Amino acid sequence: MTYQHAPLGVAVIGTGRMGSDHVRRIDEVISGARVAAVVDIDGDRAKAAADRIEGCTAHTDPAAAMASAEVDAVLIASPGPAHEAALLEAFARGLPVLCEKPLAPDAESALRVVEAEARLGRRLVQVGFMRRYDAEYRQLKELLDGGGIGRTLMLHCTHRNVATPPGYTGPMMINDSVVHEIDVTRWLLGQEITAVQVLRPAPTASAPAGLSDPQLVLFETAGGAVVDVEIFVNCGFGYQVRCEAVGERGTARIGEAHGLSVDAAGRWGGAIAQDFTERFRAAYDREVQDWVDATRRGYTRGPSAWDGYAAAAVCEAGVRAQDTGGRTPVLLAERPGLYR
Repeated sequence: MTYQHAPLGVAVIGTGRMGSDHVRRIDEVISGARVAAVVDIDGDRAKAAADRIEGCTAHTDPAAAMASAEVDAVLIASPGPAHEAALLEAFARGLPVLCEKPLAPDAESALRVVEAEARLGRRLVQVGFMRRYDAEYRQLKELLDGGGIGRTLMLHCTHRNVATPPGYTGPMMINDSVVHEIDVTRWLLGQEITAVQVLRPAPTASAPAGLSDPQLVLFETAGGAVVDVEIFVNCGFGYQVRCEAVGERGTARIGEAHGLSVDAAGRWGGAIAQDFTERFRAAYDREVQDWVDATRRGYTRGPSAWDGYAAAAVCEAGVRAQDTGGRTPVLLAERPGLYR
């Protein structure tokens, strides 16, 4: 096993909200890496990001950044439709990649990425499902793997956002939000999701015209577990992510936000996070640090390209279930040996 002693030179592709946060994280928070290049289709925005970091170059073309001798690895935080081309370019250069979800915007393109990586015969991709790095989710995973509450029969999940941005659509509830519950379901239970159904209660008056919000999404798994997800993206009061596992011998809950609680002036209570960057800040830090540490040691771990593909396939079934209201099977290709 090799170990890279110099800091890992990372090219960050995309300098929007997520990409700029990763630039800050690599530059100011984690150890063992530096931002060697930034890429954005908006050249001025890329230059503004690069100018704040010594030795960082700005590019509008991902391939040009990856061609730099200063770049050892790539972090992709651009919009989903641009991921496949950037990933294939990284494969051609043998560069390890941390790719924010989605791996690709649909199951077909995600499968092409899986097949391309499988042809290489080694893993280069870690997909950015950061909940696997959250302390509470890790505690729950350890409990379930250890049989602490017996065989898991059900998961009850809650995913709430304060409000949606302009242009937010019904399919985005699945592709951008419930995708995280899809991944943690597969990870917590160690089972593939085999079918999806979506139920629509009366919509909240806070939802934009034409958006059916909230929704209840139901998963069936290969091991016989049933999972329900309340997705409510215009709840109005805060960002909440919760999960309760129901086992044969007990239950376990995470996401209750048992932080500082104050009793005063005839009231009790505490703060509610307002967005995902606040709730999962430590998980993002841990995720990127883990990726850097593994990459410097010459290997890739964490959520794989297969995990990204499986999530995309479940998302496609979920969007079909939104349209039909019926139970929709999940269709998966055969898993390549690289991911077994």
